[in-house]
Amino acid sequence: MLELTMASVSGADAGATAGMLMADAPSEPGAVLRVGRDRNVCRLVTPDDWLFVSRTHLEFRCGPDGAWSVSWLRGSNPDPASEVRLVIGGAARPLAYGGAAPLSRGGSGEVVIQDRSGPRSVNIGYYHEG
Repeated sequence: MLELTMASVSGADAGATAGMLMADAPSEPGAVLRVGRDRNVCRLVTPDDWLFVSRTHLEFRCGPDGAWSVSWLRGSNPDPASEVRLVIGGAARPLAYGGAAPLSRGGSGEVVIQDRSGPRSVNIGYYHEG
């Protein structure tokens, strides 16, 4: 099972929890959880006017072995309006535009989508049951 918790934070709300949303999916091959602005496709949806987040920005996918990964899907623009980083055990590392990274079983962390033009971010905490 993968559990996601998403909070959208703007500069005025820094340090506060704003708009908490949750989603989960069983660790079955082919299971998918998406994050973005498109309510028809994404389980976790950001505000419509947060254009630094693509319609479908992140995809959490369960592979054939039951392990989850996160992908930053390429949007219609050649250069993204945001940066994405993984925070695991207090250490942050960037996720490349169009790239993917595995999520460790029995682990937790955070994926942060940061607006390049202002103090807004989408913070997605995850827990992957082992």
